[in-house]
Amino acid sequence: MLDDTLVIVLAGGAGERLYPLTRERAKPAVYFGGPYRIIDFTLSNCVNSGLRRVFIATQYKSLSLNRHIRMGWSVVSEELGEFIEILPPQKRVGEHWYLGTADAVYQNLYSVLRENPRHVIVLSGDHVYKMDYGKMLRFHRETGAAATLAAIEVPKEELYRFGIVEVDDTDRVIGFREKPRHLTGGATAEAALASMGIYVFETQVLIGALEADAARPTSHDFGKDILPALIRDGVPVYAHRFYDENKKAAKYWRDIGTLDAYYEANMDLCHVNPEFNLYDPEWPLRTYRLQAPPAKFVFADEGRRCGQALDSIISPGCIISGSRVVGCVLGPNVRVHSFCTIEQSILMPGVRVGRHARIRRAIIDRDVDIPRAALIGHNPEEDARRHTVTERGVVVVTEGDEPLAGEVDAEMLELERDADGRSVGG
Repeated sequence: MLDDTLVIVLAGGAGERLYPLTRERAKPAVYFGGPYRIIDFTLSNCVNSGLRRVFIATQYKSLSLNRHIRMGWSVVSEELGEFIEILPPQKRVGEHWYLGTADAVYQNLYSVLRENPRHVIVLSGDHVYKMDYGKMLRFHRETGAAATLAAIEVPKEELYRFGIVEVDDTDRVIGFREKPRHLTGGATAEAALASMGIYVFETQVLIGALEADAARPTSHDFGKDILPALIRDGVPVYAHRFYDENKKAAKYWRDIGTLDAYYEANMDLCHVNPEFNLYDPEWPLRTYRLQAPPAKFVFADEGRRCGQALDSIISPGCIISGSRVVGCVLGPNVRVHSFCTIEQSILMPGVRVGRHARIRRAIIDRDVDIPRAALIGHNPEEDARRHTVTERGVVVVTEGDEPLAGEVDAEMLELERDADGRSVGG
């Protein structure tokens, strides 16, 4: 069943609401949970579902994403006809770049047809969740659907964020509204079915729908244009209710579309019982594994300098030298020098934190050097002047920012001089 199926992952989004983390990278390439990139969760779902013919449509600032796919996702066998392959914009059908999600697939119909699939699965590369697409494909076949979309219940106060699906008793879609402000027809339900941006199509149905859409002045989007047109034409479209392989009481699916949502999703991973489980051996999460030594915690000076991390995710290659890290996510090769306090923060790979720095509720971008005695997340006015600050007060520090320099009290300076005279280390 899976051998006749082709996957297209849409990974060209600019991720404007995640700026400045998307200043130099596409949204699917943003780090999440330490060593992972956001796209790793969709690709892990594909491999775990037995889907190994995957095209990835890229566009916006795709260099780091392309490199990550090349280095971390060579896990399939070309001899068996398997591939995970990048599809950059090629202007095969015109002089424009991708104009929308549907147009991204339409411009790559040449590549799709060469694979001769019976089914095409269209996925987004910027969501975090666990899903067996094979279950959805079986549902698609059993119902005789021409198109199937994955759906999840959302509270009615969040309707405006999603495409909302109306179904009959057999889960056939009889209505589709893109980001409505309220339920229609006097409905009073506390929750509604929302489209997850996950679609299964019969190939010939998809081709016809894309060609018809390309000839019309639309936004060329699956949710806004393709699905509503199929429903209006009486084509059998069904909703497959999301089954979460994360196996938690509450179903986990996150469109990490804002800096605050990104921050909160990372912080949840530090909890004793997080909503999203990174440690399930039955559903492994793959990524590019940097060749780095184990994490190290430096304990020196008869206990006066104690490197420790509590309720935190610490990736390979990290060194925490005589500092305290609490409730943080540290990517690979982060170095925290002595006498620092870092709380509820995300440090991306390669970050260096100088001595006596104090960081709280912050996101530090890749390879940023935090200077000695820097103060981040403690002075709202200075943070707003020097950095990007979210609506909920999370400070985002990127390359070129100049953090506020704090003062080091005399006792700490004496401790530092004493330590330097008796030991080595950060």
